[in-house]
Amino acid sequence: MEVTTFSDMQAEFLVRVNQAVYCNMATVDRHNRPRSRVMHPVWEGSTGWVISWPETPKFRHLAHNPQVSLAYLADPYKPVYVDATAEWLTDRAEQMRVWDYYKTVPPPMGFDPEPHYGSIDHHHFGLLRLIPWRIELYTLNGESVIWRQTSG
Repeated sequence: MEVTTFSDMQAEFLVRVNQAVYCNMATVDRHNRPRSRVMHPVWEGSTGWVISWPETPKFRHLAHNPQVSLAYLADPYKPVYVDATAEWLTDRAEQMRVWDYYKTVPPPMGFDPEPHYGSIDHHHFGLLRLIPWRIELYTLNGESVIWRQTSG
């Protein structure tokens, strides 16, 4: 079933991603080969946030191709798939806002980034924004729910 607004699926989306906490995120390298890794996004509406080291293969992959695919699999009968455009944020005010937002989200999704990074000035601190263009709440032997971002 296709839904026209993210809010039509948001409650079930949050139930499923909060159950999983971690997801698998795939990127594409400069030779167009896929690579996946485990990530811990925090969601604010339909926007995903990832605090991650910027000096990694992931950084180089996203410079080549910003498209990512996420898979959450807490329940193999009800996975969540998110296809998104990823971008590194360098705006200090937005970095600080999201840093503070992480602390307001209840565990295990949210956490205090300070013990890991100290501050947004830490050389390993990077902030990745995920802007989904398609989200699927798959249900085996049932009806899946799909939302697509519309242009404009």
